Amino acid sequence: MEGKKNILTYEGLTQYEKELHELKVVRRQEVAQKIKEAREQGDLSENAEYDAAKDEQRDIEARIEELEKILKNAEIVDEDEVDLGKINIGCVVRLLDMEESEELEYKIVGSTEADSLQGKISNESPVGKALIGHKVGEAVDVSTPAGVFTYKILDIQRSK
Repeated sequence: MEGKKNILTYEGLTQYEKELHELKVVRRQEVAQKIKEAREQGDLSENAEYDAAKDEQRDIEARIEELEKILKNAEIVDEDEVDLGKINIGCVVRLLDMEESEELEYKIVGSTEADSLQGKISNESPVGKALIGHKVGEAVDVSTPAGVFTYKILDIQRSK
């Protein structure tokens, strides 16, 4: 059974590839060295450094496996080919929150790459899902767990 496609921008792809390389090349060696040093201390049954290093090794290997799955099932969005006539994955959208009279800016990305603290919202989130396919000047009602919000689309741009 094939896994779910992970929609990524080139920026997201590069970020995950860099993290994977860092984990495989640098972090694995650092942890192997910590384990070696802990073993040299003798009795492993009560060696906290050894246990911590083995836990760290397990976490690194789990993250490597997770990243490899993400990259194996990656579907890359070519941001240069995104149609700016309507909102889609890979574009940056500027909105006006009609209730708060506040301007917001989001980059629409796949769920794997979403990071609300960096203004990257998933195409599968309530806001992302509601905005997809709409055009500049349109008002969009978004149903969220916190209630219904209305956003007016001010601008659609390519990612910077």
